[in-house]
Amino acid sequence: MNSAILYTFRRCPYAMRARIGLHLSQLNPNVREIELKNKPQEMLTVSAKGTVPVLITAEQQVIAESIEIMQFALTQHPDPSSPWLTPGAYQTLLDEIPKPQTMAWVHANDNDFKPWLDKYKYADRFPEHSQIWYRQQAEVFLQVLEDKLAQQAYLCADSPTLADFATFPFIRQFANVEPTWFNTLPYPKVSQWLTTLVNSALFQAVMHKYALWLPEKNMMFLKQSQQQNVKVIPLCKN
Repeated sequence: MNSAILYTFRRCPYAMRARIGLHLSQLNPNVREIELKNKPQEMLTVSAKGTVPVLITAEQQVIAESIEIMQFALTQHPDPSSPWLTPGAYQTLLDEIPKPQTMAWVHANDNDFKPWLDKYKYADRFPEHSQIWYRQQAEVFLQVLEDKLAQQAYLCADSPTLADFATFPFIRQFANVEPTWFNTLPYPKVSQWLTTLVNSALFQAVMHKYALWLPEKNMMFLKQSQQQNVKVIPLCKN
């Protein structure tokens, strides 16, 4: 299992979700932290699209979509004794993976919310509308989340599932654009949900700072010490 390789970039929400899935599995790949402006040829050779994350499995299978990495890690290499979830919560995580509602949340995040998030974050690149206008379009998804989270603690169950783990890194990115404004929003359930996930021990491990793989090309494993004290991570911090 340890001969797998993960190309990642710490602040990318797609890479975050992949690392979450891997941390919740038995896999512990060699991690190659890259710079997006200096992509290693080794990564481009196996994945010409040049985006992170990219997982090369021990069997040399190349998986270059973050959701597929999560699904592969959790379904092919589950870890019921994971330190991050109770046994019951972990079983719920596994049970929810194949359900249509799980992928419905992922699809809504990736196809409806993310395009507006990008235009809001980089509004100067999209002068057709104002930043506030793009922000308002993105807020539609926040209201959908708020309505769902008013019914239960997480999107698909009373404990976090793939839907939550695949979605919250993007809501975190949204919150980072204008943190002071975000903290005034009338979405208390979304704020509570996001804060809980961001400040979890799991996310602390996921956001470990790795040295850049280039130029030394040192071997580093994804999973560092899991016996750490939980620290409160500011909601809006890269």
